[in-house]
Amino acid sequence: MSRSRKYPEELLERGVRLALESGRPIAQVAADLGIHPETLRKRVRQAEADAGLRPDLPTSEEREEIKRLRQENFELRRANEILKSASVFFAKELDPDRPR
Repeated sequence: MSRSRKYPEELLERGVRLALESGRPIAQVAADLGIHPETLRKRVRQAEADAGLRPDLPTSEEREEIKRLRQENFELRRANEILKSASVFFAKELDPDRPR
């Protein structure tokens, strides 16, 4: 379950647009809109990454892909552990005299 958002999405988008277009400091724009400066700074950095202005940061699409791949990796590792446990169990059942 995700947390409820403290600021409306429209307000954050407006803040990002103002910060990028006006050239004013992010802290000043955030204070004018009543947004925490760090919240706006993170949004501005992500908007810059999505626009290709920040090659050092992953875009939103890349973040989603990384998240999906991590989840898939977790599920595959879990399935692999289950299969390993099952193979050990069946090996013992089929050949109980075999030394381990």
